[in-house]
Amino acid sequence: MAQYRTATGQKRGQQTYTAGRNVYIQGNTARRLEEEINRPRRRKQLGNAARKNRERAHHMNLGYVLFLSLALVAMGAILTVYIGLQSDITSSIKNISRLESRLNTMKLDNDEEYSRITSSVDLEEVKRIAIQELGMKYAEEGQIVTFSGKGSDYMRQVADIPD
Repeated sequence: MAQYRTATGQKRGQQTYTAGRNVYIQGNTARRLEEEINRPRRRKQLGNAARKNRERAHHMNLGYVLFLSLALVAMGAILTVYIGLQSDITSSIKNISRLESRLNTMKLDNDEEYSRITSSVDLEEVKRIAIQELGMKYAEEGQIVTFSGKGSDYMRQVADIPD
């Protein structure tokens, strides 16, 4: 029958049982035996193809190094051109926004000037000067000639208008 004893140096809660030559430790921190730790592990044998692939992966020849360096130089050139184009696009967008802002300011100034001019003109005074001083008069029936336009606000005269 196994003897029960608590060994010194054991963690609290661990119990050690001895049965003949064997020692058993019960608990959540049971130690491994030295035999298990020092036992050599078997490595899986590689096939010829796998071994050749590993050797080929570790071997770099001059052509491969040149190819990688040329690829690196090409990638650097492409990235430099790309960053330059991005910079040009950014500056163009900033220039466009600056010009749009300037255009809006000019439109506002133009609208204000137009409003100032139209408010300063007295149409009754223009009518009086046209009729009394210049001898103009309203058109009578038969004097008005209608032309069909193609959606444009003005018409260009290419021949004399009949009387």
